[in-house]
Amino acid sequence: MKAEGGGVCVSEGGEQRPVDDQQQQPDQTDPEPEPEPEPEPKPAPRLLPRAMFQDDEHDEEEDDEDDDEEDDSGTDGLSNDEKLCTHLQRAEAFGSAGLPHIFQTNHLLFYERFKAYQDYMLGDCKPSEVQEFTADYLEKVVEPCDWQALWHTDMVDVLVEVVDVDYKELKGKVELVEPLQCEYRGCDLTEDSVKTLLEAKQNKVPLQELHVVYDESGEFDQTALALEHLRFFYKHIWRPWDEDEDDEFDYFVRCVEPRLRMYYDILEERVAPGLVEEYRSVLDRCSQKFREFSSLRNVLSSEPDSELNNVSMVEGLRMCEQMEALKRKLLIIENPLLRYVLGHRMNCGQQSCSAKGERAGGGRVVHVVSSSSTVQLLHGLMTEKLLPLYSGREYEVQFHSDPSVAVSSCYEGDVVIICPGHYTITNPISIADSIQVEGYGLPDEIVIEKKNKGNTFVESSAASAKISNLKFIQHDAIEGIMCVRQGKVEMENCVFQCETAGVIVRSSAQLIMNMCDLYGSQGAGVEIYPGSVCSLVGNGIHHCKEGILIKVMKDIADAMDVLPQITMVNNVIHNNEGYGVILVKPDTCSAEPAASQTTEGELEDQSEGGAAEGEGVAAAAEGEGVAGAARAGSGCAIPVIVVEESASPSGITDGGDVMVQGGMVNASVTTRRLVKSRAKDLGTTQADENLLSQDMFVSIEGNQFRRNGMGSFGTLLY
Repeated sequence: MKAEGGGVCVSEGGEQRPVDDQQQQPDQTDPEPEPEPEPEPKPAPRLLPRAMFQDDEHDEEEDDEDDDEEDDSGTDGLSNDEKLCTHLQRAEAFGSAGLPHIFQTNHLLFYERFKAYQDYMLGDCKPSEVQEFTADYLEKVVEPCDWQALWHTDMVDVLVEVVDVDYKELKGKVELVEPLQCEYRGCDLTEDSVKTLLEAKQNKVPLQELHVVYDESGEFDQTALALEHLRFFYKHIWRPWDEDEDDEFDYFVRCVEPRLRMYYDILEERVAPGLVEEYRSVLDRCSQKFREFSSLRNVLSSEPDSELNNVSMVEGLRMCEQMEALKRKLLIIENPLLRYVLGHRMNCGQQSCSAKGERAGGGRVVHVVSSSSTVQLLHGLMTEKLLPLYSGREYEVQFHSDPSVAVSSCYEGDVVIICPGHYTITNPISIADSIQVEGYGLPDEIVIEKKNKGNTFVESSAASAKISNLKFIQHDAIEGIMCVRQGKVEMENCVFQCETAGVIVRSSAQLIMNMCDLYGSQGAGVEIYPGSVCSLVGNGIHHCKEGILIKVMKDIADAMDVLPQITMVNNVIHNNEGYGVILVKPDTCSAEPAASQTTEGELEDQSEGGAAEGEGVAAAAEGEGVAGAARAGSGCAIPVIVVEESASPSGITDGGDVMVQGGMVNASVTTRRLVKSRAKDLGTTQADENLLSQDMFVSIEGNQFRRNGMGSFGTLLY
């Protein structure tokens, strides 16, 4: 035995010898036996352990291991401070101070819910298997008895104790906790009334209505989270008509993921308000139509020999068609790839303010915006701008410090001159009258930055407006950094630093964009809608998801939209993640019998997908690609990307750079290839003959396409 800090060593004969701390003499002492390693404490269980969803063989192996270690609690080696405790926060019971607190579970993040549904609750189940998979999940994580919860209904909140759980029926058997603790809302109930209500339900209540009472031990964390996932699923994800769907698809991929994304996109204000309103309206109408259809179906099944059967069958078919159309529309809105193309239908024509027209007393105003003024600045402004251009008797000068306030103060014919400075605004700039907004200096010296969320940054519905010499920095806009809703806008020598979306030209609007620089859009740099007129001359469009996105689609009435009229001259479109120019259009050739290389199965897919074209939506290039579009759902046409690469007809090709000059690219020198993903899920595809030879291009020459990730030109068919 060795003593610490210098001591003595006892030999076999009992003789004691001093031992030096720095020396060891193993040959004169018996070697110490190796100490047995202490068993490592088991880690605290995760809230959703993946092991519980492994194969039965793995479960049996784990059961054997648990039997071997049943005497080890897993926390014996931990101090009291290290023992398992709750990971969840405490929350008041629906604003009531008299009832016990519950677990805070309704603020889960998207990825937390996504992982729970994908990995643990639903997996790859089919619609008809949802309840079975859900019951299996709950059986693994929900405590079977002896836990308290608040039974929460529209009428009453009451404290109960769960004595048993029926996982298959998704119900819990409960008993009232004595003394009774409850709170009534909008009704006069007594303790006897609550007992009678429970007896009528055989003391069984839906698990969704149970909220676990807060407990710091951590023992009921998984139960609280499981009930939250169940509650959220049946409130926001599950639809009554889902169980009527066929079982040929993965329910999570088809329905759960897009609906979950839609919920969080709405929650985080990434969907335009008009589309949110339309989505909820369609959902309500579809639910109402399904109730009517189910009621009629029950009548037909209960009275098969009724004389009114024929009439009821016709009515049922009509309801079924209406409901299918509404379901297709929901699928399209819920799909992030298709959503924002439909969105312009919901927001078309909306504007934040209406035109004021000319002033009642006549005259015009020059609005000077300046964050700080100096004598030199005012002298330059007077000599270079105000005196030469606006010295007439009809002009008056007003001073502002906020550009959005200056624009909102304008009447027809007014001018806004913005002096150098960095202006931070919170409200969008809405241009309703024909005015001119210009910066006094270089664009990088005159910066307008929008901080908070909103539909758009700058929007115009004026008959004719002009914006020049300004830099716009966008944050958290939903619709775009600049939206031309109607009328005409001319932009010259501007810089657009986007964060979400770029410049949008709505149907029947006109945009003239000269010598501007646009970058950073998560969607397309410029979105051109049907029926618009767009002239792009000398611009730089770069580092966006797509360069220019052109949409040609059918509207709700199934009538072809008017083609846009586009002029592209001397633009440099480079370093975009997707395509330099991409055209979104319906697959008009899908119904033609002469479609080449079309199999019988593919024709059936087309007949199913053709109905979605009547809904008037296309696929937008938001980075989801064909793989994302393949999840759009049955009844929707699957978008297919057709890539066209020019072989330098009359321009210059230098590595990955393409310059198009002297007019249209000839189809004979265009190499077309189809990019297919999940080919078994797609119908037939029809390649566009030649993107640049479309009738919508009035003039296209001198444009340079450099280092665009997926090519210079592409067509997205839907």
